[in-house]
Amino acid sequence: MLRMTNLSKVYRTHMIETHALRGFEIHVRQGEFVTVTGPSGSGKTSFLNIAGLLEEFNDGEYVLDGVNVKGMDDNARSRLRNEKLGFIFQGFNLIADLSLFDNVDVPLRYRGFNAAERKERIEDALSKVGLASRMKHYPAELSGGQQQRVAIARALAGSPKLLLADEPTGNLDTQMARGVMELLEEINSQGTTILMVTHDPELAVRAQRNVHIIDGQVSDLVRAPSTLAGARASGQAA
Repeated sequence: MLRMTNLSKVYRTHMIETHALRGFEIHVRQGEFVTVTGPSGSGKTSFLNIAGLLEEFNDGEYVLDGVNVKGMDDNARSRLRNEKLGFIFQGFNLIADLSLFDNVDVPLRYRGFNAAERKERIEDALSKVGLASRMKHYPAELSGGQQQRVAIARALAGSPKLLLADEPTGNLDTQMARGVMELLEEINSQGTTILMVTHDPELAVRAQRNVHIIDGQVSDLVRAPSTLAGARASGQAA
């Protein structure tokens, strides 16, 4: 699904050269749920931006769903991003004066879907996150957890192969965070690959694998099935 090999990312100014990623290696398989952890400044944001085709890298190789992205121009990267990826952000990024229906509709319009297909996708996505009955409501009428569910619906409506989540529970209380995590686990169980950056150790251990980034390099922490089941059971019981 996603493979980065010997990848490097360097930020340069006229006086300073900062290596955000160096010799970076990761392989995320189709259908996996992988969490990404690490201290501030470790390279998590650079990794996620490169994975999301929002930033270019300096050296190495990045293959996304069988497509080598190195050397792609901006138009090709945008097309691939729109076809393959969905994004969930910590801050929800909903448009306050649009209804939930219209918020989910915005990226679909950019994709060029006709009105009938957009309507079907929007209703299906909002139904999956449990908000079908509130599609005419506005973001200010929802709780934080519900707003994040709308953001997830917006990402799902485009049928992404890979869902990239950047601290999706960072602005939520513990109960809401667990609800969002359970929703992501359900989405993953239906076949969507998920890559999630989090600072929450409780959520990190619930994924199938935790990739820990330190100084721009990774160490995979694989969770045994019994550990994964125990973590999820603990989260549900709490």
